[in-house]
Amino acid sequence: MKIGAVVLAVLLVLLGLNSAFVVNEGQNALLLQFGRIVRTDYRPGLHFKLPLLQQVIRLDDRILELDADSERYFTSEKKSVVVDFYVKWRIADNAAYYRATRGDQAQAVQRLTPIVKDALRFEFNARDLQELVSGGRKDISERVRQLTDASARRNLGIAVVDVRIKRIDLPEEVSESVYKRMRAERLQLANELRYTGQEAAEKIQADADRQGQVLRADAERDAARTRGEGDAQAAAIYAQAYGQDPEFFAFYRSLGAYRAAFGDGKGVIVLKPDAELLRYFNDAGARR
Repeated sequence: MKIGAVVLAVLLVLLGLNSAFVVNEGQNALLLQFGRIVRTDYRPGLHFKLPLLQQVIRLDDRILELDADSERYFTSEKKSVVVDFYVKWRIADNAAYYRATRGDQAQAVQRLTPIVKDALRFEFNARDLQELVSGGRKDISERVRQLTDASARRNLGIAVVDVRIKRIDLPEEVSESVYKRMRAERLQLANELRYTGQEAAEKIQADADRQGQVLRADAERDAARTRGEGDAQAAAIYAQAYGQDPEFFAFYRSLGAYRAAFGDGKGVIVLKPDAELLRYFNDAGARR
C-alpha cells in the first residue's frame, strides 16, 4: 500500500507539473491537442493545460531580422546591379505561422526570403539606374515592405515591419567597365585641357615674340637715330676742328692711325719711305 501511494503521489506531481507551463516575456504560445490548434492567444505568465493530451508551442514575439545574401537584379534598361538588404519581421498570426512553418524560425526565414526578393526584382525592373542612384531607394523600400507584408501575412502569418536596402552596387565586371570609361573620359578631358593650355601658351609666346621684335626694332631705330645724330655731331666737330687748324687736324688723325697700326707692338707695315702714312715720321725732325 505504501509503495502504491508513493507511486500515485509521484504520478500526481508529474501530472500537475505537466499541466502547468510558463510563457516568458518576449514570447507567446499556442496550444495543440492531438496536432490540432486549440488556442493561440497565450501571453507571458503561468498557464495550464491538459497533461499528456495537449502540447505547448512557444513562439518568439519580438521583432526578428532577416539578413539576406546580396542579390543581382536588372533595372528597366537591363543594367545589372547587386543589392544588399535586410528585413525586420514578426509573427502576426500564431496559427497561420504554425501551419506554414511548424513554428520553425529557420523555415520561416527560408520562405520569407523569396517573397522579398521577388518584390525587389519587380521594383528594380520598373526603374532605371539613374532613378535608383538619385534617391529612389527609400521609395523602393516602402513599396517592397507593403508588397511583402501583404503576401507574408496571407501565406505565413508574418508581418513585415521594415525593409531596408543597405547598398546598391554595380557588378564587378560592370564596375571595371565603368571605371575604364570614366578613366577614358578623364584622359580625354585632360588632353583637351592640355591642348587648350598648349594653344594658349603658344599664343602668349607668339605675342611675346612679336612684342620683343617690336621693342627690338624700336630700340634699334632709336639707337640708329642716336648713332646718326652722334656721327653728325662728331662730323660737325671734326669739320669745325679741321676748319680751325687743318694741319693739326691731319696730325691728330695720323696719330690715331699710328695708334691703331702700332698699338699692340706686333704690327708690321711695308711702305715706301715717302708714303703719306709716314709723313709725320719723316717730318718729325724738321717740325720739332
